[in-house]
Amino acid sequence: MRSQKSDAGFSEGDLALIDALQSSPRATWTQLGRALDIDATTAARHWERLRSEGLAWITAYETPHIATVAYVEVRCRPRRFESVSHALTQLPWVVSVDETAGEFDLFLTVAAADLHSLGKAVHGTIGRLLGVRATHTRLGLTLFGEGSNWRTRAIPSASRALLPDSGTVHESRDAYSTHMLTRLTPQDIALRTALGHDGRLSYKDLGAEIRMSEFTARRRVRRMLRDRELTLRCDFAHPLAGYRAVALYRATVPHPHLEHTGATLARMEQVRLAVSVSGPHNLLVMVWVHDLNGINSFEALLADRLPHLEVKDRTITLHTPKRMGWLLDPLGRAIGHIPLALPLDGGM
Repeated sequence: MRSQKSDAGFSEGDLALIDALQSSPRATWTQLGRALDIDATTAARHWERLRSEGLAWITAYETPHIATVAYVEVRCRPRRFESVSHALTQLPWVVSVDETAGEFDLFLTVAAADLHSLGKAVHGTIGRLLGVRATHTRLGLTLFGEGSNWRTRAIPSASRALLPDSGTVHESRDAYSTHMLTRLTPQDIALRTALGHDGRLSYKDLGAEIRMSEFTARRRVRRMLRDRELTLRCDFAHPLAGYRAVALYRATVPHPHLEHTGATLARMEQVRLAVSVSGPHNLLVMVWVHDLNGINSFEALLADRLPHLEVKDRTITLHTPKRMGWLLDPLGRAIGHIPLALPLDGGM
């Protein structure tokens, strides 16, 4: 994907453009230029450099409330760790893969059509991979916040207000489904797949790619966004942007405080994921901070703001080889894309 390697960090201008695209992934270059106080041509050229070098990208996927999702912890035999990690990144229904340091070796986000298919995929495919010692599955119940809601906070609210709201953060929580709830037709799925690879494809190019008119492509994409069947998300190479420490928390909060706690976590600038799950620890929280010292500061903030929350375990991510279908190199740059496809019976 990259035209050339870039090991440099992001400039303030880079982060501002990414912030604007996180807020409105399909805003026009004119709208983006107005919000950033640059001309449209400069905004487009700037983005093309980031995209071509794998430093930033825009993807699309089903909105959480229509999906069946689980978070799977995997323990590996030491000599098979790399081969297991690679095999899992190639599975189209394993949405994200994190290599970790803690009680488990890999942390996966897995999507399936229903609970039965999910169980077959985890136990029938992941559990049988050569080198896998054990798996532990936590079913996603309620999603309070995820990566599409997260912002770099590099532009002021007045600038963000100049952008259209196609990527508006929804304050309401999303309950995961026990089975895939979707009205998407094969053509809608083809649109989602094309936007998963490049979320800023023009409607003309989208139509040409899947053999429909520009008007039909525009109408269908707008309908999926309006009905919240499709999520657009701008991501970037987070280590190069200074987010060098990623921590995953398993936590417990009394049920009467769960909604408030989840909503509060979702609004915290460090939190990339806040989701209630099955099992004895009812919350999973993933945070991005600038270094390991930031973990202590974040936990102090948790203790101050959320006294009912009890952290049971923290795990540090060593590397993320796959995030929302995108394959990433050790510096977090995008090097390929594997479109989402749900597992067939048995997981294959």
